[in-house]
Amino acid sequence: MKKRSALKAIAAATILALTGMAHAQQTVKIANIVELSGPGTTAGTLFKNGVELAVKEINSAGGILGKKIESYTVDTQTNPGVAKGLTQKAVDDGVVAIFGPVYSGSIMVSMAESKRAGIPNFTGGEAAAITMQGNPYVFRTSFGQSTAFPKLAKYINAKAKTLAVIYVNNDFGKGGRDTMTKILDGSPTKIVADISTDAGQVDFSSAVLKAKQSNADAIFAYTNEEESARLLRELKKQGWNKPVIGETTLTGQKVIELAGDAANGAIAHVGLTVDAPNPEMLKFKAKYYQAYGSISDHNGIKGYTGVYALKAAIEKAGKVDPKAIAQALHGLTISAKKHPGVIMDVTFDDKGDIDRESFMVEVKNGRQVVVDTLPPLGKKYIFPAPID
Repeated sequence: MKKRSALKAIAAATILALTGMAHAQQTVKIANIVELSGPGTTAGTLFKNGVELAVKEINSAGGILGKKIESYTVDTQTNPGVAKGLTQKAVDDGVVAIFGPVYSGSIMVSMAESKRAGIPNFTGGEAAAITMQGNPYVFRTSFGQSTAFPKLAKYINAKAKTLAVIYVNNDFGKGGRDTMTKILDGSPTKIVADISTDAGQVDFSSAVLKAKQSNADAIFAYTNEEESARLLRELKKQGWNKPVIGETTLTGQKVIELAGDAANGAIAHVGLTVDAPNPEMLKFKAKYYQAYGSISDHNGIKGYTGVYALKAAIEKAGKVDPKAIAQALHGLTISAKKHPGVIMDVTFDDKGDIDRESFMVEVKNGRQVVVDTLPPLGKKYIFPAPID
């Protein structure tokens, strides 16, 4: 009797497993592993929204190779350990791709699990080290520091002979500080103040005072969005009237909302902005606003374009197979004309980094304004003339 019951249980489990496999083969299953609570809430939520918007559009248009995308979202709590566990679970769930985490500290830990399973992992993390580990399954939908900073450094060289660096003391911030320091070494710009701040820091009075005492021509600010807003407010309070230059996290929509008029004048190099002079980007901006009632920043675009990059890779591979998808992505150039969802022409290199046009923006009257368009790194560009 016990033997018969055991056989029935095994048979039932086998049928259930086969049913699950059949269902998985009929869909493109992805996991959205992002920061929905903790310090990364803003970035993670917008990234999630971008992924979900793209999934809805692609499914409405017939899916990928006739298969609908099946997605689910989980919260990392901005905790690398939680992100690692959720990635392990996603692997066990049989996903063919993972989106997130967005924060560099989390993806640096969790991507070991997607690598072990051979599953493509798209991230918005910018730390240079993410794609320097020889992981063939990690792909950025943002510029990494090693791609973005050479462009930004040329701009800084044109604007400042001396520079104060204010950075957040985590993987993201330290990676940015180290990369910029290395690039500027021997350049026309000398770093005269190196100022570390903490993740979640509220009081920036000491950091700003140190920058002022250095008598630097400009500040390079590399902190997360909420901290950037607090820094900008403190800079205004202490009467700083020189350039404040940064990356995407200095002039994002959330920063502008939190900093108010203190954000005006901030200058940043951004890989993605909804205010780019690009018809497809303006369409995305409108669609996102219609869906969520707010304006997306770069994080929403990262999630959205990542799903369309996955679609292009699957179509190139001709099958829904994780390893084939990753192989197809390396060296892949995706044309926005043929794949409108990617918004801008983009190329993935052999490390999983991207190259494409980018922008210099300035916050004017409470909104991000594109003041220059920069070509991909492979093309020449003449920056503004250096200062006297």
